[in-house]
Formats: sequence, C-alpha cells, structure tokens
Amino acid sequence: MTWEQLLSLKRQGDTGKRLRIEQDDTRLGFEVDYDRIIFSAPFRSLQDKTQVIPLSKTDFVHTRLTHSLEVSVVGRSIGRLVGKKIIEKYPHLKEIHGYQPNDFGAIVAAASLAHDIGNPPFGHSGEKAIGEYFSRGNGQQFKEQLSPKQWQDLVDFEGNANGFSVLTSSRPGIEGSLRLSYATLGAFMKYPKESLPKKPSTNISDKKFGFFQTDKAFFQEVAEELGLIKINTGDDLRYLRHPLAFLVEAADDICYTIIDFEDGINLGLVSEDFALEYLIKLVKDTIDANKYQALTTKEDRISYLRALAIGNLINDAVKVFLENEEAILKGEFHHALTDKSKYKAQMNDIIKLSVKNIYQSREVIEKELKGYQIINSLLDKFITAYNNQFEGKTSNYDQLLLKVLPEKHRLEKETLYERLMHICHFVSLLTDGNALLYNEMLG
Repeated sequence: MTWEQLLSLKRQGDTGKRLRIEQDDTRLGFEVDYDRIIFSAPFRSLQDKTQVIPLSKTDFVHTRLTHSLEVSVVGRSIGRLVGKKIIEKYPHLKEIHGYQPNDFGAIVAAASLAHDIGNPPFGHSGEKAIGEYFSRGNGQQFKEQLSPKQWQDLVDFEGNANGFSVLTSSRPGIEGSLRLSYATLGAFMKYPKESLPKKPSTNISDKKFGFFQTDKAFFQEVAEELGLIKINTGDDLRYLRHPLAFLVEAADDICYTIIDFEDGINLGLVSEDFALEYLIKLVKDTIDANKYQALTTKEDRISYLRALAIGNLINDAVKVFLENEEAILKGEFHHALTDKSKYKAQMNDIIKLSVKNIYQSREVIEKELKGYQIINSLLDKFITAYNNQFEGKTSNYDQLLLKVLPEKHRLEKETLYERLMHICHFVSLLTDGNALLYNEMLG
C-alpha cells in the first residue's frame, strides 16, 4: 500500500481526480467529511443511544454521541502526531502532492466520529437482538430463501457494516448518502471483509465483517481505489485494513477503556479507591503529585487521572504505529495497536473490572433485557407488514403500521433480502427512546 493512494480525496460519483495540492485549505475535503457527519440525522440520533448504561437519565453518563465526539478528539490527536512523522519520512507527500500532517488528523477524526453511526439502539445487545430474531426467533422462516452470505448478514447483524451502509447507501435523490472521501471511508472500515467466511484467521481485520451484501460493489470500489491489499481466497471478498483504521480503533479502545471506567466510578459502580489504584498505574510516570494532592473532590481527582491516562495512551499508540508503519503498509501487522502497548496489562485490568462492575451490573442487564424484547417485537411487526405489502395481502393493521414508518423508509424493495435488510436498517436507526415509543404505540 502507498500513502498517495491511501489518502484519496475521491468521492462517490466523481468523474475526475481530486488532487490535494489543488484543495482550498479553508475548506479541505477531509474536514468537509467531518462536517457532513456532524450535520447528518444518523449522527444526531446518537445523542439518545446507549454507550454503556441504556436509557440512563444521569447527566454525566456517556451516550454514543458524547463517546463519538471524544473518540474523534483522541483520533485527531493520534492522526496529527502520526501525520507529522509520516510527512517527515516521505517528504514527497508534501512537496509533490501537498499533503499536510493535519490531513491525517482530519481523516482519523472524521472516521472516528462516524465509528458508531451504524449501532442499533440499546448498545451491543441491540446488534445481538437483531441477529437472534433471525437465528432463534420468527426470522428463522426466511433462511431457506436466502444465500448463505445474505443469511449471515442477518444472524450476525454488525454495526460496522451497518455504519458503512448509513454513510454510503443511495436513496432516491440522494446518491451516495454523505459522499465522504474514500480515505475517510477506508479509515472507517476496520473489518474489510464480508460476513462469510466467519473469522477465517486471527488477523484483526477478520474479527468481524464490514459490509452487507447490498453494499458489496461499492465497498470493493473504495478498497480498490485506496489500493488495499486483497486476500485472494476464491470468491470471498477480503482485504487488509487501511493503515489509518488502526488509529481509529486505538482512539476507540482508549476512550471506552478509560471513559466507560470513569462513568462507572461516577455512578458508584466502581469504588474510588479501586479506581485510583487502577488509574495511577497508567500515569505513575507523568503524574504531578503536588497538583494531584491539591484536588479536593473525587470528580476532580478522577478527571485529572483520566486526562493523564488518555495522553499517555495516545503517545504510546503513536509510538507502536510508527514502529510498525512499514509492516502495516506491507500488510504484515495483524494486531490492534493497544495489544502491543506497554500499558496493555493495565488496560486489561481496567476492562476486567469494568466488565464485572459496570457492563454486568443489574441496571445494565435489566435495560438490555428490555431492549431485546422491544427490538424483537418491532422487527416482527414491521417485517410482517412490509412483506405482506409486497405480496399484496396487507391487513388493515399492516396498512396502519406502514403509515408510521418515516417517509424515507417507505420504499419498495424487490427481493426478500433487501426487504429484511431495509427493516433492520430502519430499526437500527431508532434511538433508544424512539424504539421505546414505537413499542408502546404498537402494544
């Protein structure tokens, strides 16, 4: 892979080249990506989607929106630091093509901002609830009518693949959805493969999948334009990830490790003594003891340690990336950057404590159970009505039900797979609160 290709400014539908050296630096294409995501309806809906605590009314608990904004800030810092060194190493990127260190930060920030845009309501349990509707619920009836890959898309419904669809899928009058630059889409694509074969290797790029069968052709176009390395395994479409996707992943890993932990502390799910013990292990080399001792509240002490921890993890992620940059470009590096971090043990300790005290707390489990029931009910009712409409046998109830679909979702889809994906897509874009309202309205 080469940086010249990887930093492509091309957008869906372009017929000519977009050259960095010809860009207006007051309205840089990579920064336009960020703006388009910020102003999009799917991004705004993240303000009422679960990060850790579903349906929480506590002010300081993170939603997907605040989490995504924080990941984008961390991602921008990592990208700029990496970009500075890459430009120094390959001066022709600046001298001939016009790229700047901040371009790397802008790409990573935009991709980080969008990294959760395809996640259904109720957190990761929302993905599992959609999948289990097909693998265990009434959706099982459709299996024999779908190809293996189409079926796998549904039973392993994946927020990353749904995010790619949100960012790129056309609808009447809106070609290419947000029309982001291919560089930003590449950085977004953490798992550049289709749903089958499932986890064909231990390569980090194969952990999950990154696109549905509906989006396969455009996904391939983006990957080829960027020069991603294709894994030749028969008719299965798999690539190695864009180098900047490692930075997006690191920004996400850093934020959810440290900030979810902070939420747990503020909710009283993790004691302050435990928290301080775990966080101090991450910052012992950079902490200002006098400043720390002067802080009189738990919130200020935790906030100070959190900021230091994130700073240390940013610098470490940059170091790991730069040490392995040539191997990454050759497709020979197959790990998350945080897996090679000198703080890996400390991060794992925090994650273990978070799993025990936060992610498996009674409050989280009760809300996730509610989410399962709601998503299963909504899928069942809307899929039945939508398929009945296609087959010309709608009941009065079906007709009323379809009238409450938002206008942009009242589209006709010819194949069963497209109809099932269309309703899954609709449900996935609901906020936690809207899903609850729909469920109450439909009974």
